[in-house]
Amino acid sequence: MIDQLFKKKPILLLFILFPLLCGSIMVPETDFLKDSKVTPGKLEFVRDSVRFEVTGTIPIESALSPRNPKVAILLKSSENSMFFDDIELTKNVADYSYNESIVLAYEPWMEGAFLEVQFFQGKKAQVEPYQRKILARGIITTPLLAKVGKVNPDEPIPQVGLFIPTGATDVDLSRSREFLIKFDAGSSAIKMTSGNSQVIADLKSFLTENSAVLSFKITGVQSPENAEGSSSKLGMDRAEAVKDLLKQSNISVRDSLLEVNSRWNDWFDFRLLLREYEKLSTQRKDQYYAVLLNESDYQSQTLALRKISGFNQVASDLFPSLRVAKIEVVAKPLPGLNQSQSLILQKALEQSSANSELDMADWAIAGETTPRLEDKAKIYSKMTELFRSVIPYNNLAVVKMRMAQRTLDQETKELLWKEANNLLYQAAKIDTNPYVLHNQGQIMVLQGKTWDAYKKLSDASVLTRNEDFLKYNESLRGALDIMRGDYKLATLRFDYDYTEAKDFFNKGLAYYLSKDFANASLSFEESVMAGRNYGYGFYGLAMIAAESGQAEVALLQLDRAIHASELLYQKALVDPIFEEIRSTDEFFQIFRPSESSSKD
Repeated sequence: MIDQLFKKKPILLLFILFPLLCGSIMVPETDFLKDSKVTPGKLEFVRDSVRFEVTGTIPIESALSPRNPKVAILLKSSENSMFFDDIELTKNVADYSYNESIVLAYEPWMEGAFLEVQFFQGKKAQVEPYQRKILARGIITTPLLAKVGKVNPDEPIPQVGLFIPTGATDVDLSRSREFLIKFDAGSSAIKMTSGNSQVIADLKSFLTENSAVLSFKITGVQSPENAEGSSSKLGMDRAEAVKDLLKQSNISVRDSLLEVNSRWNDWFDFRLLLREYEKLSTQRKDQYYAVLLNESDYQSQTLALRKISGFNQVASDLFPSLRVAKIEVVAKPLPGLNQSQSLILQKALEQSSANSELDMADWAIAGETTPRLEDKAKIYSKMTELFRSVIPYNNLAVVKMRMAQRTLDQETKELLWKEANNLLYQAAKIDTNPYVLHNQGQIMVLQGKTWDAYKKLSDASVLTRNEDFLKYNESLRGALDIMRGDYKLATLRFDYDYTEAKDFFNKGLAYYLSKDFANASLSFEESVMAGRNYGYGFYGLAMIAAESGQAEVALLQLDRAIHASELLYQKALVDPIFEEIRSTDEFFQIFRPSESSSKD
């Protein structure tokens, strides 16, 4: 019967099926989150927090409109997540609208998180959202790149803390000395006469007392006598002979400090001898100097000298002293105590006596010039028993700080920081000192107490105008300005002549965040020049290139940065600054290991 009905009236069948066809095929599914957005478009860390606003509407479309709709926001990474499901919706004529402002205290896990908005239809049994939309990936944490002394894997350990200096290492103690090895006329063979043997002994003694050699020059000299030859070969042979003699005498000099040459057809050495020659009157010497200083060529000077009365006698007396090789040494004693003082120091360290034959200056110099932290700790610890002074307490605290830098164990690190803080507290009770305040601030920075640290560093800057101190204190203060969001102020902190790559990088970071890309680029380039293996300068240049849409340049600089630092490698993978180039094959190509490294 029904079949007959449909046959007679096929239009009836179409009428019944039409709504079903429309529901499953023809009616498009509503995109309830199509105009959801976040402001700013890329999430950013600013002044220890992340602030953003999520807005959007849910359309009301007659029978298809949801009942009791709900919108939630999810911030999620592989490590953690935060869920906001109490978003207030306002019902309007054609839609539901929402506008939610969120402020989050920044936590490290957030850097690689994504921000997602979720739509629920309002059904009680619904657990999974009906629709999802990712609004942002990652968080721009550029201010946290500021270098403040924290230790990162595969990077050099940053030097933290400031010792109170004695000034002993700044005094110029260099001294120069000349030694002459004599030769027979026309010969480059060294005869170990008593005179030459004494010269070698004197040289050894000088180097023992002044073992920090600054320069070492050997110059073969020839007298103007005919027997000395007509070329400079003899002089060079003499210089090389002396070089060999030094090796045989166990006098070693670094190649970078050693200079070997010769002089020939030159009255320079004769002029030096003439100065000490006592057989001539001042008036007659002036005749010689008039010739020797007239800047004529050698032959012209020779002819002029021979015309001076008595020249042959002068030549007879002085020429033999020009058959030599000169050893000219500039050196200084190693900083620190001499041998006898060192013995007294060692004895004092081994005893429990509260007295010492050395004064405080000697102890302070010993501590300053000792290279090993363990030895510094012994000296400064003993000094706290012998002297009531800020120096040993402050400097022992710095030793503890630098020991903390060397350990990866957080519990040990915290213990060393605690010991350092106790020592600095004792130093502060003795006297108010900028070095003590700086070191207290530096520990606070490493502990993450940046706001308290800033107050300490600011107080330290007020107490002194010492340029060397301010150079370090203000650079750390400027790095904190960057982290605190005071970018313009940070640029003013770096008005010093820096040499370290980290300081140039921090300076560039301050300019970059202030949108002064020209000065930022210059500072990042200076960072690269100061340390080509320090990848942060390259990372800064990559950020500037990405900001200006120079994708190829950004990739080139980023390639150099990530191969210098594992931390930068990981950061580049999630940094929203490079979001526009992250979808390209060229971006991921730079992260692939080279064929040579993959074979290894």
